[in-house]
Amino acid sequence: MAQKIAVIDYGMGNLRSVSKAIEHVADDAEVRTTDDPKYIAAADRVVFPGQGAARDCMAAIGEHHLNQAILAAAASKPFLGICMGLQVLMRHSEENGGTGLLGLFDGEVKRFDGLAMGDNGLPLKIPHMGWSPVHQQVAHPLWGGIADESRFYFVHSYRVVPEDVSVIAATTDYGVRFTSAIARDNLFATQFHPEKSADTGLQLLHNFVNWSI
Repeated sequence: MAQKIAVIDYGMGNLRSVSKAIEHVADDAEVRTTDDPKYIAAADRVVFPGQGAARDCMAAIGEHHLNQAILAAAASKPFLGICMGLQVLMRHSEENGGTGLLGLFDGEVKRFDGLAMGDNGLPLKIPHMGWSPVHQQVAHPLWGGIADESRFYFVHSYRVVPEDVSVIAATTDYGVRFTSAIARDNLFATQFHPEKSADTGLQLLHNFVNWSI
């Protein structure tokens, strides 16, 4: 029986490109963008993409009644968070004067301002947008076939700061070294966009689709 892969749709995120990229590497899998908690619960794998502001994201998750579905999936099956789908797993964001998040990981989401400085001593442009090398901090099945320091595509103004450094799966430099991926048990989440990262990103998605936990 073909596996079911749910791409969570809470009204925010680049869902079409994520879904198409996963379909490209997932052979006969059923890939569905959905806000149905029952389908998410029944899926074999779950992808949690997102973009935009943290407060708007949390409001949209609540409006779609997806809080518990996301937390349950993140605790029980292969789960991939992308961009905002990484950030909202933290406890708190300093965006908008302070926003409570899902709290799956102890940690903060902080803006780059004042930290991202170039070699010339001038501030780097925020948001961080474009291709940057990703330094793999730990061995992980999702890094299979991907060389260390491979470049992935980023678009973000905020970075996650997890309290438990053991969950950091990768870091990237943008004036300051920041966490660009985390991993724990069945969960992997990236600040970069694998669906926009050409063959390297497709390799990561292929690894996710075939990840046995």
